[in-house]
Amino acid sequence: MDEKQNAFQIDLADNVATALTLLVPGPVELRGDACAPEVQATTEVPVGHKIALRDIRSGEDIVKYGVVIGRATTDIPAGSWVHLHVMCSVYDQRSSHLDVRTGAPKDTKYE
Repeated sequence: MDEKQNAFQIDLADNVATALTLLVPGPVELRGDACAPEVQATTEVPVGHKIALRDIRSGEDIVKYGVVIGRATTDIPAGSWVHLHVMCSVYDQRSSHLDVRTGAPKDTKYE
């Protein structure tokens, strides 16, 4: 039997949830203050990263914890991975210069 995929929606106002397991395309059970019982993952989402609970348009706020944490830099389809490749932080301008997978700075060369 396959293990269930899970994500946690912190606040009803959130348009993203946090992956509690590695998410692959398919049904994801939502926990917490979930707006729905599940969402369909359309892309892989690493553990601890965000999944879009609905379509998010370019320029729209990314809401987590019931507060705006970032802004979409492109249209983000429901069920897809939400990270630095499709959003920018409203708290940390430098985050746009970090590698999406490793978090290492891309704007600094180490010799």
